[in-house]
Amino acid sequence: MGRAFEVRKYAMAKTAAAKTRVYSKYGREVYMAAKGNPDPDVNLELKRIIEKAKKEQVPNDIIKRALDKAKGGSDDNYSDVRYEGFGPGNSMVIVECLTDNVNRTIAEVRNCFTKSNSKLGVSGSVVHMFNHQAVFAIKDIAEDEVLEILINNDIDVSDIEADEEGVSVYGNSNDYNRIKTALLEANPDLEFVTDEIMWVPSTEVKLTTDDDKEMFNKLTQMLDELDDVKDVYHNVIED
Repeated sequence: MGRAFEVRKYAMAKTAAAKTRVYSKYGREVYMAAKGNPDPDVNLELKRIIEKAKKEQVPNDIIKRALDKAKGGSDDNYSDVRYEGFGPGNSMVIVECLTDNVNRTIAEVRNCFTKSNSKLGVSGSVVHMFNHQAVFAIKDIAEDEVLEILINNDIDVSDIEADEEGVSVYGNSNDYNRIKTALLEANPDLEFVTDEIMWVPSTEVKLTTDDDKEMFNKLTQMLDELDDVKDVYHNVIED
């Protein structure tokens, strides 16, 4: 299904500790999104995050506690921060975090880069090589059907890819809700393999040495173990 699977974030290991980090991460994300308006029918960003959390099998009680916390007027606050850097083999990495202590987070992220022979860059050093896009990978649908839906709803997208498994759609991040709503209204039974807003690399690299592969895996695994890290994106084509 094309690049939709190449650009997915580095998958977290399905260990108990990793699941706890996932639950904690989504608890913070739901809480922050709900602070403005805890009604997902009105707050579309909150709705998107809740749907994403459920896809990651986050228990309903975790989501409910985060919503109740927001409704209760808690003064806990987290900041969205993004770090950019250069990994092994000329790879590029974007790390998105949600933190209540920026000094702690940048120190932890920098340590991951340092210990994997990588380099943390300044703001803007990498992000210009990525596009912030709404990405949908849909199983068992024809390209013509997707095109018809998009045309009928007057939605422009940057790219559509099709193969024997289905279709991948790449659109402007601001059109996420329009694209998803149009697709589901036309076919409520659609199965989304990928359904999120992500950083898609404009160029890709393939790591050729065992040392680069080992260091890249070390970098992504260390980042995944940090509680403050939400998402990790890169331009490496994995074997």
